[in-house]
Amino acid sequence: QAHLAESGGGPVQTGGSLTLSCAASGFTFDAFEMGWFRRLPGPGRDREFVAGIRWAGATQYDTDDVKERFVVSRDNAQKMAWLQMTNLNPDDTGTYYCAAAPVYSSLTNPESYSHWGQGTQVTVSS
Repeated sequence: QAHLAESGGGPVQTGGSLTLSCAASGFTFDAFEMGWFRRLPGPGRDREFVAGIRWAGATQYDTDDVKERFVVSRDNAQKMAWLQMTNLNPDDTGTYYCAAAPVYSSLTNPESYSHWGQGTQVTVSS
């Protein structure tokens, strides 16, 4: 059974850094693209795309701001993906999810993803 487990979230001050990890099991990891999404605080919020990485390593980021501060990576042999986040600010506060989509899927569309982790909380204080 497919399983994704995020770790590495927690409290951090503005300007700090965190690296989120995603451990995959139960499916052929290199047959899937990997994405990172977040759900910001507040009622009715949808998960929004943050960054993604294709099975062969091509990356995509939501905005230039994210691209300047975050790095998405993966290791197919280890069945792991990471999201390195630097220069964090309170607007980055939220629950971060890793997800897996079959290869050649859209990275930005959450509907592409068939497997999701439970999420890890990131809280950035000012």
